[in-house]
Amino acid sequence: MSATRPATIASDAPDALVEIARIPLADEAATLRLGGDLALALTAGDVVALVGDLGAGKSTLARAAIRTLADDPELEVPSPTYTLVQPYETNPPAAHLDLYRLSGDDELDELGFEELARDGIVFVEWPQNAPSALAAATVTVTLDNAPGGGRTAHVSADAEAAPRILRSLAIRSFLAEAGCAQQPRRRFSGDASSRRYETVDRDGETLVVMDAPRQPDGPPIRDGLPYSRIAHLAEDVAPFVAVAEALSAGGFAAPRIHRTDLDAGLLLIEHLGSETLLDADGHPVPERYEAAAEALAALHGTRWDPAMPVADGVCHTVPSYDRRAMRMEVDLLPDWYLPHARRRSASPDETARFAQIWNGLFDALDDAETSLVLRDFHSPNIIWRPAEEGLARIGLIDFQDALIGPAAYDLASLAQDARVDVSAELEKRLTAHYVSLRAENASFDAAGFERAYAIMAAQRGSKILGIFVRLLERDGKPQYLRHIPRIKAYLARTLDHPSLTALRDLYQDWGVLDEAPTQRPL
Repeated sequence: MSATRPATIASDAPDALVEIARIPLADEAATLRLGGDLALALTAGDVVALVGDLGAGKSTLARAAIRTLADDPELEVPSPTYTLVQPYETNPPAAHLDLYRLSGDDELDELGFEELARDGIVFVEWPQNAPSALAAATVTVTLDNAPGGGRTAHVSADAEAAPRILRSLAIRSFLAEAGCAQQPRRRFSGDASSRRYETVDRDGETLVVMDAPRQPDGPPIRDGLPYSRIAHLAEDVAPFVAVAEALSAGGFAAPRIHRTDLDAGLLLIEHLGSETLLDADGHPVPERYEAAAEALAALHGTRWDPAMPVADGVCHTVPSYDRRAMRMEVDLLPDWYLPHARRRSASPDETARFAQIWNGLFDALDDAETSLVLRDFHSPNIIWRPAEEGLARIGLIDFQDALIGPAAYDLASLAQDARVDVSAELEKRLTAHYVSLRAENASFDAAGFERAYAIMAAQRGSKILGIFVRLLERDGKPQYLRHIPRIKAYLARTLDHPSLTALRDLYQDWGVLDEAPTQRPL
């Protein structure tokens, strides 16, 4: 299951640009593919120096890279021979420079090179005519004629860019083994994790590449273990494969797995579609949310074996959503959210009160119904498939962190969607519909489920407040802060449940649901 890797040249030099790959380019199409593959590895601050004789393919490579960054294969990308610099409104911004007519660094400042290189990605042809441009390069591609025809691309990179480029080249090798050697790749929507996604076409079908290399453990934070271990977060692709196969076997619409490289953390999977539970204006479509609740009712009414096969000799055991994991997650609120939003930390007495309250709530879950919990069952991870019927209408993705735990958690994820406003009326409609379906089984405890729903909704809301602040302060991702008012509104209505009176009083004392101070806007 291990894909063939591109030939690379190892080096221990940490600072200088080092040749990391030599890639044969048989024709223009190969040059275009390389440009696209490189673009998928680049980030703001990268300067790509393109070196080669006239007609070597420098402009061809830059054009393909810029079109990939723009996600527009038809984008007009003229040569900047006369303009010298051509900017593009891609994400991040890109610029294409041709320094053929320069005779030194003097004119480089006039082109705004430093600013372009700081804020975006810069492709520079003839960089040797301006030493500062060549010195700023994080990647160099030298195009030479190859014996017998075609060209060879010598790719060099600094220590930071090299792993990104090698990863992109490894994905190309993986795709070649899957019959997609000639196909262009496109960026696909990502998430808050370290996973990346691309799309590629094969035989008229669009497939998704999941790029999820095994993640190293973070620092130990409790009992000598990192957060990921305590919270049971997937650290490789094996859990995704296992759960996908189990869901498919159970009649649910999970992506088919077309190819795997477990060691490299690469999957080629079915593209379930792009339609969501939302309308064109981004508002929930009640009937679609109801269909998702029906899928949950079926999921939670199914018996699941925690031991799920991955491949020959490989098995994934779905972890339990245990007290330690749930407690670690709610601790994100006092650890991250409270200092950010209220500009203070919890006192030892307050921390003890918080722990006592939550321990009591977790005790109340001892008799709660458990099932396979997909864990992030909300609109970004649910695909609406109108051409299908029954359970197949609801496409399931992003379930690699699935656990065996309180079934109510997934319904709370849906009915209190973190990314979109779900009204109190719609929440009641969804929970009532779910309960009515589950109540067809005489053993279903509706009252116990209602209590578990309130507890798990409060647990999820508390942890999300902490996660969104952590994404800002630790990971530099401020875009999630816009969802915080919604999460606070969900928490406010959840805390009205009688079982949550003590938690409500504590959160009121802390000002968790208050508006943030004007000097620290959320």
